[in-house]
Amino acid sequence: MKNCRLIWGVIFVLSFTSVLGQQDAQYTQYMYNMNMLNPAYAGSRGNLSVGLLGRTQWVGIEGAPQTITFSLNSPVGKNVGLGLSAIADIHGPVKEQNLYADFSYTLRVSDLGRLAFGVKAGASFLDVNLLSLNPNDPEFSNTLSNNVSEVYPNIGAGAYYYSDRFYLGLSVPNFLERKHLKDDTGIVSTASEEMHYFLTSGYVFELSDDLKLKPSVLVKAAYGTPLSVDVSANMLMYEEFELGVSYRFDDSLSAMVGFQLTPGIRAGYAYDYTLLNLGNYNSGSHEIILLFDILKNNLKSPRFF
Repeated sequence: MKNCRLIWGVIFVLSFTSVLGQQDAQYTQYMYNMNMLNPAYAGSRGNLSVGLLGRTQWVGIEGAPQTITFSLNSPVGKNVGLGLSAIADIHGPVKEQNLYADFSYTLRVSDLGRLAFGVKAGASFLDVNLLSLNPNDPEFSNTLSNNVSEVYPNIGAGAYYYSDRFYLGLSVPNFLERKHLKDDTGIVSTASEEMHYFLTSGYVFELSDDLKLKPSVLVKAAYGTPLSVDVSANMLMYEEFELGVSYRFDDSLSAMVGFQLTPGIRAGYAYDYTLLNLGNYNSGSHEIILLFDILKNNLKSPRFF
């Protein structure tokens, strides 16, 4: 347990660096939406778990990102977990749906610790309504004068160490880099997707029987883009009510609230306030999450994440 605290402390300190920018798969409540980031998480809660998340970003800006995610995962044997994850994104004229199946295999490495390895495989469906822009503009190239509809496969992998109070994950959800809107005539008008790397970690400090502090960190990196770091802290009271704050470096400040409605149902809400100049043109971002755990014998899950 001391080693877990040391690892988390090092990650927390390293996160305080100068960082900028925004990456794909931006979730404020990432600690409860791990399936999207890491396939090794599948089955780690010890029961059938279903998650729904909806996010509306930068309210007031036309064409701002909107995201819906769905996840389903469960242990299916002594060491095997299976999951299903789906993401639907709308960014202006761009619509993208991602559907993946997750597989994990878990090893017991100590009395309390387990190390899981996971892979995900699936497909992405991309639709770009270019004709909604301005195809009559003389600078609008032939490449951009037709709508785009593509389907492309992708694979990912991850590792996830966890105990009842600590977790540490490293993952790459998409290995295959893709280029879109490629013009055979040689006109340079492309959009590319780079591999994204995710490092996640969190710990539960028991301040009293009814009060627990849950700090966590998410680090996202991709080639050619600035590092993105989220540092969060949630306070869990009576294992039923949760309040938290999160800071996305040089980007936003967030407030979070969560409710354990029943032993198997949790609801959470997050509000992001944009700290950049972009904040002058929007009223913030909203995110809602619902988690359903199908518990055996109606017992309360001992997991905190």
